[in-house]
Amino acid sequence: MQSNKEVHLSSESKVPVSAYYGSMTFDHKAMRARLPKEVFAALQDTIKAGKKIPESIAGVVAHGMKEWAMEKGATHYTHWFQPMTGSTAEKHDAFLSIDRDGTPIERFSGEQLIQGEPDASSFPSGGMRTTFEARGYTAWDPSSPAFLMKGGNNLTLCIPTVFISYHGEALDSKTPLLRSMDAVSKSAIRLLEILGVNGVTRVKTFAGCEQEYFLIDKKFYTQRPDLVMTGRTLLGALPPKGQQLEDHYFGSIPDRVLEFMQEVEQELYLLGIPAKTRHNEVAPHQFEIAPIFE
Repeated sequence: MQSNKEVHLSSESKVPVSAYYGSMTFDHKAMRARLPKEVFAALQDTIKAGKKIPESIAGVVAHGMKEWAMEKGATHYTHWFQPMTGSTAEKHDAFLSIDRDGTPIERFSGEQLIQGEPDASSFPSGGMRTTFEARGYTAWDPSSPAFLMKGGNNLTLCIPTVFISYHGEALDSKTPLLRSMDAVSKSAIRLLEILGVNGVTRVKTFAGCEQEYFLIDKKFYTQRPDLVMTGRTLLGALPPKGQQLEDHYFGSIPDRVLEFMQEVEQELYLLGIPAKTRHNEVAPHQFEIAPIFE
């Protein structure tokens, strides 16, 4: 992976990360600038308490979010969720609407923000429903900020949501996580009360994920059917004992890999993801990125 190729950084890398960190998210700073003071306070209380957003402020929040996204160049929005397919799902809808007199206007209502109803018949349901009864609902998770996703020359407003059935069964990977966080919070509060600590209303759970990955040149990747079809190594033999190249661990990062890491980190910073650590892992072509726990 070593190369003498010169590393070229994007314009964002020439300024402090703090200057553009989270600029593609409708975060605390953007909310404060776009929302009336009382609406901002009510939304923050809702997020901290882990409760459903009041319908009385949903329309104002939706308008502020739409104006922020359109100023950035977005024309569409989507409820972004993680069904039980191992991937993400999204259906893009335009802000554009047509009045009765034919006048075009951009609209985004509170109802469109907090809930959607995609067809769930083509998503895995665990056998909970017959196909003709399939109905799925997406609901905004305000604890995760909305963000803008690049795609070609377009920007799309992505609203993180859960995906559930009509009766509340989880049809995604996020709903069980949120429910487990609530369960941990309730149990932690009970423990604190037993220990004499009263007045605590919620205990937040933090996690810091380390992502280990391999980088392989495309020309070599396409020659490996196991990598192409399964995404993992199924062919080949283990190296002889003592020949695993442990000297790769924490070694000098190759130029090509470093350029890749810097590009990934800049995209993460734009989305408000605090990437902190990067280094070589043990195996050849294996590397790691780790964020600050959130």
